[in-house]
Amino acid sequence: MIELPEALTLAKELKEALTGKTVARVLPPTKPHRFCWFNGEAADYEGRLRGSKVVSARGFGIYVEILFDSGLKLAVNDGVNLRLLSPEAAPGDYQLLIQFSDGAALVFTVAMYGGIVLHDGGLDDEYYCKSLAGVSPFSPEFEQHFYEALGRCKPKISAKAFLATQQRFPGIGNGTLQDILFAAGVNPRRGMDTLTGAERERLLSSVVSVLGEMTEKGGRDTEKDLYGKNGGYLTKMSKNTLAQGCPACGGSIVKEAYLGGSVYYCPRCQAMPAKGGK
Repeated sequence: MIELPEALTLAKELKEALTGKTVARVLPPTKPHRFCWFNGEAADYEGRLRGSKVVSARGFGIYVEILFDSGLKLAVNDGVNLRLLSPEAAPGDYQLLIQFSDGAALVFTVAMYGGIVLHDGGLDDEYYCKSLAGVSPFSPEFEQHFYEALGRCKPKISAKAFLATQQRFPGIGNGTLQDILFAAGVNPRRGMDTLTGAERERLLSSVVSVLGEMTEKGGRDTEKDLYGKNGGYLTKMSKNTLAQGCPACGGSIVKEAYLGGSVYYCPRCQAMPAKGGK
């Protein structure tokens, strides 16, 4: 799933690979997907995009967006897989394929759900707008945003719910969350009201540093880039490490279902506070 490190990585790769290329063809889905959304009919995308040149690409929150010289933008969200291939290497099933005049093909596939939305800049979608307006964790304003968001929450909100729900921090999802909480020594279920001031500062610092490292290394090793290569950031708490044990203490990693997804944590390094304690 695309989270902020992957959005930024994919945008960088798309910008480098596609800028200046001209759209020759746009092929609609090979078969319908109940949970893939388009803006209008996918079959109309060719008439709107043919002959356009790519001028840039950008990543924000859970979105990657390609910008064309016609003023149109093609935005995809976290459930869409992007691959740059030769036409003959394209899979048999896809939700969209853009072929460029030099023969390169950008292939869009969706497993569970996703949006592939062509628009002129006036896209009125809650998740898109929140991602676009989100405060970057790499900006000087992020610390203030972090504490203001915390102040608006119910005191007992859990660490996972605070960071990864309600689009408070677009681009932090169930995937990136795991290593952020591990670095901060915070259990996903722990109430934010039980964190001391120092622990809150450490959590804030972990958000910035872990997302920065993930981005610098081209995304997480649980995800793939534009060329189908796994990201260079080696996750510490994920499906990849469950059987390996905690990299800090050597204890077992726990996997549990919580708030609509699996959480991975070390019960020693991310211990819950004693009952009634802070």
